Amino acid sequence: MANHYYSEEDLGKFSSIGTFQKPLADKFFAWYGEVFAEGQLSAREKSLIALAVAHAVQCPYCIDAYSADAFEKGWNEAQLMEAVHVASAIKGGAALVHGVQMMNKVKAIAM
Repeated sequence: MANHYYSEEDLGKFSSIGTFQKPLADKFFAWYGEVFAEGQLSAREKSLIALAVAHAVQCPYCIDAYSADAFEKGWNEAQLMEAVHVASAIKGGAALVHGVQMMNKVKAIAM
């Protein structure tokens, strides 16, 4: 039994998400494949974006997958960490800007 909630071997089971709903899983995987195909952005660029987003949404499976994928596509450690910092800055800023909503509410209550 694992000592933690997320188990590294579960990442390899991702393709089995169609077990209970194959038609939807097939659509997801087709779309996912198209998203990461070469387009206006290269697959290499998309991999770095995916790594940053993985950190912003805090998905350990995605972090593992896209850390490996981005590194294998030629991004170095400093570039990977810079992408993580960009994602963290955006996530932190998004949390802070919601403070305006709090201030508006408190000002309305205080009046």
